[in-house]
Amino acid sequence: CPQGIVDTKGRGGFVGDGCGRGGGDSPFVLFLLEKERTGVGRFVGREIARKSMLGFVTGTGIASGKNGAPALGCQAVKPNFGVGVRRTSRSLVTMNAASSEGLKPVCPILMGSASDMDRCKKIAEALEAFGIDADLRIASAHKVPARLLQVIEAYNEDPRPKVFIGVAGRSNALSGVLDCATTAPVISCPPYSDAFGGTDLYSSIRMPGGVAPALVLDPAGAALMAAKILGINNSKVRDAVADLQRRNRERLFVDDVLSTSTSLTPEIRARHQAKEVITETDLTNTFGASEKRSGKVRDQYDAGDKIYLVTTDRQSAFDRVLAAIPFKGQVLNLSSAWWFKKTEHIIPNHVLSVPHPYVTVAKKCSPFPVEFVVRGYITGSTSTSLWTNYNNGVRNYCGINFPEGLIKNQKLDENVLTPTTKEEFGDKPISPAEIISSRLMTQQDFDACAKASMELFAYGQEVARENGLILVDTKYEFGKDADGVIRLIDEIHTPDSSRFWIAPTFDERFKKGESPENVDKEFLRLWFRDNCDPYKDATLPEAPEDLVVELGRRYIMLYQLITGEAFDTNATPPSPEAIAEAIA
Repeated sequence: CPQGIVDTKGRGGFVGDGCGRGGGDSPFVLFLLEKERTGVGRFVGREIARKSMLGFVTGTGIASGKNGAPALGCQAVKPNFGVGVRRTSRSLVTMNAASSEGLKPVCPILMGSASDMDRCKKIAEALEAFGIDADLRIASAHKVPARLLQVIEAYNEDPRPKVFIGVAGRSNALSGVLDCATTAPVISCPPYSDAFGGTDLYSSIRMPGGVAPALVLDPAGAALMAAKILGINNSKVRDAVADLQRRNRERLFVDDVLSTSTSLTPEIRARHQAKEVITETDLTNTFGASEKRSGKVRDQYDAGDKIYLVTTDRQSAFDRVLAAIPFKGQVLNLSSAWWFKKTEHIIPNHVLSVPHPYVTVAKKCSPFPVEFVVRGYITGSTSTSLWTNYNNGVRNYCGINFPEGLIKNQKLDENVLTPTTKEEFGDKPISPAEIISSRLMTQQDFDACAKASMELFAYGQEVARENGLILVDTKYEFGKDADGVIRLIDEIHTPDSSRFWIAPTFDERFKKGESPENVDKEFLRLWFRDNCDPYKDATLPEAPEDLVVELGRRYIMLYQLITGEAFDTNATPPSPEAIAEAIA
């Protein structure tokens, strides 16, 4: 053999990159030579040869059991010293047996019969999410007690960190025997049976003195307890437990916001019926303004060195106003105000005051003709979206090269800046180099806005995640004031300018190929598409009240999710008189 044969007291040898020889020089197994432990076999590379009386294990998964019995069970390969040699699909031990540090933890799940297999698979699936291996074994304490003890003995010799889980009901001797035969923690997770009105759980609840398996009836709960125990000395498992707990908290927060926003439905309906909404404004005299400009949602009044921004309740699509959504303007205006305040440490903004829930008074700025779109995921359905372009074969988008094999809704390795020109310049994706060459911005101004955009987005993602949301993508607009200071303008991280997904369910849905959970606002647009021709019909049908009210509720829900704050439906109504009074 290339590196020679090493004797282990006549019991066979193990050689680097060669073959280990059993009794009579019969070939045995291949692995890497590393370290000798006299009298008990040989430790190798990522493998270990265990005490010869108990069998041995190698990284390619070969193990012998005592007196020919299976060692951690699998297909027989070759006998040695009259002892059956068995192969397993993965390495059972990966480091020096004297220490379990660095070894991947395992949970042997022992069941009394195959009838418990489905329950055990649920535990194994939950353990996998924590990065813990699960070995499913069948060994009845009543019918084959010697076999059960043999299996336990083999695992006791396995240096991997472990927690045993026993799954047996009615007379649960398995968990008791298991707990007495090992010093490792034992969790009992008996299946429920109504054959005796549930009293068959008594044997799992009442154990003799000195026998102390923990009792957890839920399979996922048993996996969680095992993960908490193993996580004491394993940071990866500990982090996985913390991640699960965070998702649980996020889910509760999302569900609570759903409940509280639903409770506001009567107020939303009352405002809709009373027509206490803003669709058009004529406040030039109120603001002392010289000019009014109207966008899809906001009306802007120019008053010299400042502007008044009135965020209306207009809901637009197909280049038309479809309906007035109660509280929408308040949601957009106040959520922007909340974010503007939160992000002052990153970049100055244009806000001077917010005198009314629908009105922002802002410092007048000259806007740059570029929208700074930042994306953390590859998604979207519009012609300018990253996924649409990628799915059509585009690999260089806005000057960024994207690799092959990306999947819709996948998280990008890092956040990316994908600017677009503003609508008056064609509303199309554009690279940083093209922005500079076309003189839309100077290099210095672009660099400052790009840096602020990436910092704003990273901060927005962090805050959103604390509230159970994923900030997927958004747009920022910037302008220069009279003193040449670059300021964040327009809006920031609102339900209209940003895409948000529900965080607790994202990973699971993505693995299943399902669309992310979100607070959808498209259903009203789809109703018009299905009930008229919104591009050609001169007059559109009135939107159903229930749909308008529901959309209002969803806007409020998004405000509560984004800010983590309650929404005030008793705020000043959006009437011209109320706005004039607030301004005065």
